[in-house]
Amino acid sequence: MPDTRGHIELDRALDSITIGVRHRRDPGDLKPLMESIERLGLLQPITITPEGVLVCGWRRLEAVRRLGWRTMKVWVRSGISDRLSLLLAEQDENQLHKPLNELEKAALYRELKALRAEDAERRMQATQFGSSGPAPGADPGETGDARSQAAMAITGKASYNTHERVCALMDWASRKATPPEIRAMANDALKRIEQGEPVRPLYLQVKEAFDQAQQPQPEEETDLARLAREARERAEREAREKGRKNLKRSHGPGSHFRSVRSFNLTWTELDGWTELYDVDALAAQLTRSDWERFDRVVTATIAFRDQLVAARRHAATSA
Repeated sequence: MPDTRGHIELDRALDSITIGVRHRRDPGDLKPLMESIERLGLLQPITITPEGVLVCGWRRLEAVRRLGWRTMKVWVRSGISDRLSLLLAEQDENQLHKPLNELEKAALYRELKALRAEDAERRMQATQFGSSGPAPGADPGETGDARSQAAMAITGKASYNTHERVCALMDWASRKATPPEIRAMANDALKRIEQGEPVRPLYLQVKEAFDQAQQPQPEEETDLARLAREARERAEREAREKGRKNLKRSHGPGSHFRSVRSFNLTWTELDGWTELYDVDALAAQLTRSDWERFDRVVTATIAFRDQLVAARRHAATSA
């Protein structure tokens, strides 16, 4: 029969009721509820849509099904066929209610958040070419961040941090791109949260491991790369030794020095060379080996200058 609250009460076959996707996965201990129904009857019918989709009362439905009932009283409600209203009605169900655990809350929160964001986008588009106020029929209280709205609908509080952390753990546990060891940690954390452990410490532990896994790891040096590096270092070392030996004055019969003319031509060409280069550009572009060669030649040049100064003094004294 019709009801002033907007629903019709009638008998309905249990097999004709579609349960659909529920965020609650475990009905919990139904024995007290079954005993209450046997003793007092069904005090509040379950609620379904005109199409027979369950809106709220899943635990009552499961209880009477286990009691062997084939039909039961239901309330048929119209005007709640859209997905957001169904979710809110499911969440609002509180008669002999078993509280949702954190994983169930997070799953419901995620879907509510997405639907709230979509609903806000539709309202914005509806008012884009009209007034700046809410769209017709919009709830004036449904403003602000979709995360806060979704959290408020589930817990009565605007804080969404716990839900977001559980959602992050769910993502790490389900995504194929997650490193296997992180995926295992996330799955273990979710199991412990479902058993009642606090969310934040477990989330931070997995997040720290995930962040470390994202850091670039040093490449392992192959045998070929090691041999090449050692050969390069050996060649550079030999070149430095050769440079130092060439700076030593040799008076032996086998020594061959370039002429004074060659010396003068070299330094005539180098005269003013420091003004030809941009120091900042060199600092940015010189490789390590480029710098080491330059530093080695400059050091050897200074040492050679000191030797030449001493030799000139000696020659002047002997003259």
